[in-house]
Order: sequence, then C-alpha cells, then structure tokens
Amino acid sequence: MMTVRGGDYLPLSVHRREIFAGLIRIHVLLHAAHEPLFGLAMMEELNHHGYRVGPGTLYPLLHGMERNGLLVSQLMNVGGRRRRVYKLTKSGKRALEQARTKVDELYEELHEEHPRRVSHLNERESQASKGRV
Repeated sequence: MMTVRGGDYLPLSVHRREIFAGLIRIHVLLHAAHEPLFGLAMMEELNHHGYRVGPGTLYPLLHGMERNGLLVSQLMNVGGRRRRVYKLTKSGKRALEQARTKVDELYEELHEEHPRRVSHLNERESQASKGRV
C-alpha cells in the first residue's frame, strides 16, 4: 500500500494501473500500426506481456482512443463473429512516433548508472549545513 494525498492508502494495483495505462495505450497503437485489431485479441496480446487487462478496462480505453482520434473502428465479421475492429489513424501514427521517441529516451535514462540530477537537493543540503545558503 502507498499513501496518497490526504493520508489515504490505496492498494498497489491502483498505482500500477495508473502507471501502466500509458504503456498499454502505446501497445495498442503499436499493434494497430501493424494490423487491424479487436479487443479480445488485444487482451490476449497484453496478457502475453504480463498485463492483466479485462474488458471493463480495455474497451473504455479503446473507445477513448477512438474518441481522441487515435483509432477508428468499424464492425466486421471475424471468425464468424461480429467484432469492432480498430485501425490506426494518421493522428495515432504521429502519437506512436512521438511515444517511441519518449520511450527510447526513458529507456536510456532508466539504464544510466547516474541519471541526470534535477533538484540538486543533496548539494543544497550540504551547503546549508556548511552555512552557505
């Protein structure tokens, strides 16, 4: 459990979901860039990568991505069943290209021995203890 604003505790799964939601969206964009996809197939693919995403999470995510212009869908017969099939839009392709750049940058930083310092608090604390601040 982790503390959130106001001192409340939330199960770690809530935090994981929040962090992983962006990664799941990138997975969807990536796969939609290569082939049309439908929800069940995407759930199985995400499961392959260790994400446990059910229909109550994935379908609202897909609908939201469509509302935001990243995907477009149409009803099709797939294996004898009617399925809503999603395809990547031009905006979705641009978003995927931008995400790829950001993920590459993050990957590099995650694997750096000493990531770039941002707050310099250790330096400030050291200076304060020496009476320099």
